[in-house]
Amino acid sequence: MSSFLKLRGKGLTRIIKSKVILSPLAGVTDKIFRKLVRKWAPDSLLFTEMINATSLKKGYGSRKIKQLELEEGPVGVQIFDNRPYAVSEAAKLAEDSGAFLIDINMGCPVKKISKKGGGSALIKDRLLAIELVKRVSKAVQIPVTVKTRLGWDNKEENIEEFLLNLQDSGATMVTIHGRTRKEGFAGTADWEMIGRIKKLLEIPVIANGDIKNPKDALNCLNQTNADGLMIGRGILGSPWKIGEIDYAIKKQKGFREPNIEERLLLLIEHLDELIKEKGDHGLLIARKHISWTCKNFSGATKLRNNLVRAIDAEEVKELIKKTIEELNTDQKLLSYK
Repeated sequence: MSSFLKLRGKGLTRIIKSKVILSPLAGVTDKIFRKLVRKWAPDSLLFTEMINATSLKKGYGSRKIKQLELEEGPVGVQIFDNRPYAVSEAAKLAEDSGAFLIDINMGCPVKKISKKGGGSALIKDRLLAIELVKRVSKAVQIPVTVKTRLGWDNKEENIEEFLLNLQDSGATMVTIHGRTRKEGFAGTADWEMIGRIKKLLEIPVIANGDIKNPKDALNCLNQTNADGLMIGRGILGSPWKIGEIDYAIKKQKGFREPNIEERLLLLIEHLDELIKEKGDHGLLIARKHISWTCKNFSGATKLRNNLVRAIDAEEVKELIKKTIEELNTDQKLLSYK
């Protein structure tokens, strides 16, 4: 595997310097969360939340791609829809906002998306999927990539032919989640099948599914020989995880995982940014990050329950600070014994 990934668009070539990619996650990977991830992952490709092309064309969701060119490091935009014209126009808007590349979602298993013909439904409507890639590749100068799954109902749907057609249509990279649409997130990701697909395609293949830590990442790369990894649910509550995995893959030493106090202080930083950007709604968004972060330490359950009931941001911060003081006191008492 080469050190860097080189993706050639119609007019621009992009170089990705890290093999670890942050997956687009609805309601999670906004600008504020990406800024936290960047603390530990300066070179990784990070994605915005996935964006509906028709909505973006009508003016909705534009905040998700606002001023991407001002962010540090590469940021990709993933688009979902089943209308080639709308996806092409949305891709151009994203490109104009500074998108590093455009990814077309052909893998989302959520019913409200697939029943409208977007996401994983495109695995079934392959002629439309091919048309989408062709149209978008002609519409923008930057590279166009695809994220998809191993099939719709089963793994005997000749997904290999589908991926070869996407490659021939202009896709410069493909990310494969190691499950079918029917499986959703149940069971175990099929890394072996991703490895077989990797041998078949000429474009870079990114493996996705069941990668939660450096050990998983190294095992996945060994089994698949993939060109990189995309991390999704494994990042929840752990914005440093992309950087930690990147360190492991590059065989770099010195990565230090944040301790409990640092994680709680990171929550306060995240909350302050959310309130600044989104007002009182920021507290509602913060609650899910709180539930993901407040785990596996003494008093975590009590703190989590108190935080989700807090009526405002100041109460949240006071509860966190009080917990930090208690943890430090307990640590001092232990050191005296």
